Amino acid sequence: MTDINQQATAYDDNNIFAKMLNGDIPCHKIYEDDKTLAFMDIMPQAEGHVLVIPKQKAVDLSDLEPEFAAAVLMTSQKVMQAQRKVFEREGIIQMQLNGAQAGQTVFHYHVHLIPTSIHELGRHAAVMADQEQLAKLAQQLASAITV
Repeated sequence: MTDINQQATAYDDNNIFAKMLNGDIPCHKIYEDDKTLAFMDIMPQAEGHVLVIPKQKAVDLSDLEPEFAAAVLMTSQKVMQAQRKVFEREGIIQMQLNGAQAGQTVFHYHVHLIPTSIHELGRHAAVMADQEQLAKLAQQLASAITV
């Protein structure tokens, strides 16, 4: 029998976020610094859905080093402020899933920042967004970030 804890903590260097960090595949970048990357979710649950990831190989919160955890939160604050400006709304869902049983589908730690109401939240990873619209939103959000 396979140990579920070993499966849950094994980092896959070929996951889509690792490929983004390595520059192997593009993303609609919002913000980047030495410890984090923020970009548009290509299968958003609402317009303006952004993901923030650390530049550390970590599957979930329990794997994340404190300085990277702090950096993710600081980047999340910047992105949320930009989302509030661009979408003219206060409410932003901040969601983070740990493990497949919780709904995590990419096994690289990440935070979802979704400018919507929990009552209007779309289905996770259900519909691919229009790439031109994502590029436009990424540019608007990136312009609204204050460093």
